[in-house]
Amino acid sequence: MSGTERRRRLALLVSAAGAMLVALDGTVLMVAQPSVREDLGASVAQMQWTSTGYLLAVAALLVIAGRLGDRYGHRRLLVCGLAGFAASSAGIAFAPGIGWVIALRVVQGVFGALLQPATLALLRLAYPADRLGSAVAVRTSAIGVAGAAGPLLGGVLVAQSGWRGVFAINVPVALAIAAVAVAVRVPAPARRAAQRLNATGAVLVAAVLAIGVHTLVGVPAHGWTGRPTLAGLAFTAGGAAFLIVHERRAAHPIVPPAVARPAPVTAAMAILLVTTGGMFGALFVVSFLLQDALGLGPLAAALHVLPLTVFMVLGAPATGMALRRYGPRRTAATGSVLVVLGILGMCGLPSADASAGVPTAVWGATSAAFALLGVGFAAVMVTATGTVVGDAPAGYAGAVGGLKQTAVNIGPTLGIAVAASLMQTAGAGPLGTLSASVHASRSALLALAVLAALGLLPALLLSARPSPTARRPEPAASTPLGEAPGRRPAP
Repeated sequence: MSGTERRRRLALLVSAAGAMLVALDGTVLMVAQPSVREDLGASVAQMQWTSTGYLLAVAALLVIAGRLGDRYGHRRLLVCGLAGFAASSAGIAFAPGIGWVIALRVVQGVFGALLQPATLALLRLAYPADRLGSAVAVRTSAIGVAGAAGPLLGGVLVAQSGWRGVFAINVPVALAIAAVAVAVRVPAPARRAAQRLNATGAVLVAAVLAIGVHTLVGVPAHGWTGRPTLAGLAFTAGGAAFLIVHERRAAHPIVPPAVARPAPVTAAMAILLVTTGGMFGALFVVSFLLQDALGLGPLAAALHVLPLTVFMVLGAPATGMALRRYGPRRTAATGSVLVVLGILGMCGLPSADASAGVPTAVWGATSAAFALLGVGFAAVMVTATGTVVGDAPAGYAGAVGGLKQTAVNIGPTLGIAVAASLMQTAGAGPLGTLSASVHASRSALLALAVLAALGLLPALLLSARPSPTARRPEPAASTPLGEAPGRRPAP
């Protein structure tokens, strides 16, 4: 094995492991929340903020973190993010009260935002264009494995060492990934003229994203027509308009024109937004039906959703082959169609009578629906991620990574907001009966299928060519991850 190939594999290992760490943290926390609430005497609202606070910090800072990586080096941002993630996790493990947990979850979100764009930038800098899709497919498969293992790992940790063990386990894992990241060497992108970080643009981006996400999180409680929701949407729209005007006039915009202009990059992020919204909204609905309406336990419910993860893992490498043969446009469009069919197939789940059990035929149909969803989602994720990361200049790998991660963080929030509001409306209050659950869930699933189907429109803007549009030149010299040779640019 050549030295270049060894460095690429090491970079892929760090990228996949960092993505898995973040994915595992979110899924295991869902299992640990009841224990946290009981041990610390927290209210439902306080428990919600353990998730909301983290989400707000991540969504607000991802784009900024990506730009910081482009300027100061992705290795620094990645190692800093991992070290901070480990430190905040340790703090949560020893937190004396729920207030500390909430505050440290926000801190954890800040460092999570620092490391996420860097994991994608690492792949962009390490792999040539014709091999980037395969690397992205491996990373996507790793995220799928983390999503499946999270609830099981969380259950074991909570049972053996309590909820604090869920956060304590992050410490050695994050530090180990950071140690490996220090050793990664990849070709550095071409040097660009030193640019100041646009502080005004950074504040505007963070504020708009934070207000928008907070508004979506509050939709289930206030509804789409409630005053808090309407005010939040108005502030988000106004802030976004002001941000666009500012970016067009700024000498150094927070989202560089080289990133914002290419139609395939913008289209890929739109696909990610609506597809993750449709899928995670559907999973929210199905999770409620399996556990609350049909009375299944967490483990039994997780096992019934397992085909989703299995086919997502299998579908990722298959997508890499499809891209080489059919190109991004047809691959993404096919993936979107499969996601829509999978969501529609879930409508058959609540047709069973909870008192009589769930018929085998129903489980067979829903297992097929989960399989379609897994394959389709893998196709969309690999195609869109490869387009976003591969089509943008290497010098802006962090910026595009931050934008991509922002889309996949906001999408699920949007989908869950749509699902929760429709279930409450269609169910006419608390869903205490199976018939009410059936009606409400089907209405929500149909709306989520429409949301996912919107991905077909931007898919038409992707490249139709099977091969990469361009090969980027690879410098002969290798430097630490994302570090530019020579002096650091002047502030």
